[in-house]
Amino acid sequence: MNTKEEIKKIVDLAVCNLALGDFNLDEIVIVKPNGPHGDYATNASFFLAGKIKKNPIEVSGLLLGEIEKIKSVKIDRVEAVGGFINFYLKKEVFDENINQILKGKSNFGKNDVLKNKKIIVEYTDPNILKEFHIGHLMSNAIGESISRILQFSGAKIKRVTWQSDVGISIAKAVFGKIKNVELSWQQAYVFGTKEYEENDLAKQEITALNKKIFERSDKVVNKVYDEGKKWSLKYFEKIYATLGSKFDFLIFESQSVNLAKKIIADGLKKNIFEKGDNGAIIFKGEKYGLHTRVFINSQGLPTYEAKEMALAKIKYEKYKYDMSVVITGNEVNDYFKVMMCAMAQIFPGLQQKTTHIGHGMMRLPEGKMSSRSGTAVTFESLLDQLEKMVAEKISDRDLAQIEKKEICEKVAVGALKYSILKQSANSDIIYNAEKSINFQGDSGPYLQYALARAISILNKAKQEKIKISLEKIPDQISSFVKMMLYFPDVIQKASQELEPHIIALYLMELASAFNYYYAENKIVDINDEFSGYKVALTQAFVVIIKNGLWLLGVPVLEKM
Repeated sequence: MNTKEEIKKIVDLAVCNLALGDFNLDEIVIVKPNGPHGDYATNASFFLAGKIKKNPIEVSGLLLGEIEKIKSVKIDRVEAVGGFINFYLKKEVFDENINQILKGKSNFGKNDVLKNKKIIVEYTDPNILKEFHIGHLMSNAIGESISRILQFSGAKIKRVTWQSDVGISIAKAVFGKIKNVELSWQQAYVFGTKEYEENDLAKQEITALNKKIFERSDKVVNKVYDEGKKWSLKYFEKIYATLGSKFDFLIFESQSVNLAKKIIADGLKKNIFEKGDNGAIIFKGEKYGLHTRVFINSQGLPTYEAKEMALAKIKYEKYKYDMSVVITGNEVNDYFKVMMCAMAQIFPGLQQKTTHIGHGMMRLPEGKMSSRSGTAVTFESLLDQLEKMVAEKISDRDLAQIEKKEICEKVAVGALKYSILKQSANSDIIYNAEKSINFQGDSGPYLQYALARAISILNKAKQEKIKISLEKIPDQISSFVKMMLYFPDVIQKASQELEPHIIALYLMELASAFNYYYAENKIVDINDEFSGYKVALTQAFVVIIKNGLWLLGVPVLEKM
């Protein structure tokens, strides 16, 4: 039981001892307070006051009395201020925490809240025959981080990406490539889209082509399509390697088509779906406060919603999950709600296991991008731009060329990922490249640089033969030391809320505390009796920042 859990247990017991009624104790929370208001605080007084219609300050006095009766070897003192109950921990708690960090290393912060839970996480989901743009980057960064956070909490994780390899957008790209083999696949898609929207004859041809691709009924079309799909998969694998993602399953929309048709046909017989115009099959979402969506179109082909429902079944057949997390752009949130509503009637068990996260959009200051018009910013072009900017920043550093190349790529990837993960997943982002690579600001490179600095200090300590030691510890507890206590709490919260930004914000606060500590203290000093302890704190910081960066999927650099 960690310190936060012990305090929660004490507060729950004190509430029960007051015998004011039966309450849901899960609503009582223990938090890290802002400012000098203890090491932990609770909302219990406000919670109880709302239930029994009394003043929170009066309730806090009663609750404080009960808490003080319960002995704890970790708590130094407790106070009631303005209705809040604040807990101050004994110095030994922080000292022992440093010891636990040094012992645990890469395991520090792990918990078993999700032990043996089988969770499948679906993210990235790029379309073949199209380039990997920054919308896919957002899904990938969020999905990979959530996968790692859940894994750190004991879950057995499988990663899946669901790639569109059939549908009208694919037909547009194949059409463009057939018309002009010299076009890149993105150019072919833009050309096909333009023709589809402006040329009725071309629209008819692309519509027919879409059916041929579904049915694989034309050898010439199959050859063009298969070559494009092969190119796409190699292209995506290279990007996944750069981003640090490795998928257990690659599932394609074409694999879901027949199953989707069967599911909807069965649902039609059960009156879950009904017939719409021109032979389409629809789900009347208005009955449930939603809107009507087409699940089988007038050509007899399943739509996104139908294929998504079939995908849930396919994933479960591959990995009998306890939970399925699906990460998409929030532009499909309304579609997904309708699909989940229909799914609750067809596969209620799978619907209950499914959690959908709709992330915001990433835009550059110039505005929204569109792959349809060819204005989408690709991941590769943005990464290349950032690498050049980083190269300019470190041009005067005494580093080998191969080191500079590695640093430029890892800093660029870290800058992009942190820019996405530092805020709630559903938030839109106006991406500022210059700010994202600032070594001194709220950025991924700032975290990477803080780690590199700490490792440099440890190397210097080794040269000076100063060993890590907890034998002589100062009486004063720094805010830096206190910050390191909260890492396991942060992991649990991020896991419960599926929000990587909780970790990102913590790491930024911790790195700032370390940099302040570094500025105020000479860490490596053979004449300082506490130097071994200061080196121990630096090593503890390295452990946490490495673990935290791994959880965010931000590359670790030991030299910058």
